Amino acid sequence: MHEAAIRRSRVLFGSGLFCAESVLAAIAGELGVECELIPRIASGLCSGLARTGGPCGALSGSILALGMAVGRDSGEAPIEPTYELVRDVVGRFEARFGATSCAQLVGCDLATEEGQERFRERNQHEACTEYVAEATRFALEAIERVGSKKRQT
Repeated sequence: MHEAAIRRSRVLFGSGLFCAESVLAAIAGELGVECELIPRIASGLCSGLARTGGPCGALSGSILALGMAVGRDSGEAPIEPTYELVRDVVGRFEARFGATSCAQLVGCDLATEEGQERFRERNQHEACTEYVAEATRFALEAIERVGSKKRQT
């Protein structure tokens, strides 16, 4: 159902945008959200929080997209529905790939020249393309479930 957005995330990632930027931009496009801040607001999340080995950028981009789609608008609104979706997406991502941190997923330290060289030698970009696609899929499926629940009530 969301195959066009998933393909778009792959294309964006292959065109020079990084992981978090690609996921957020593809999902924003799928939702009809246009904003000059997309993909800029996701740039610092790419490469595991700017090559610190932190959370996977694709996963982080999907969490930004979840917030954009179903996050709360005020301090009085409940946060738990959004948290439930985030936990679901994180859990699905971890179950699929065995980790959520960039360092574990790519198996090298992107903060060093040696790590970046290893990333290239191992053609890690190909694996990261899968992280981008699946993070996009998981977030869109979670957003769709919320929409379905709202239509049922």
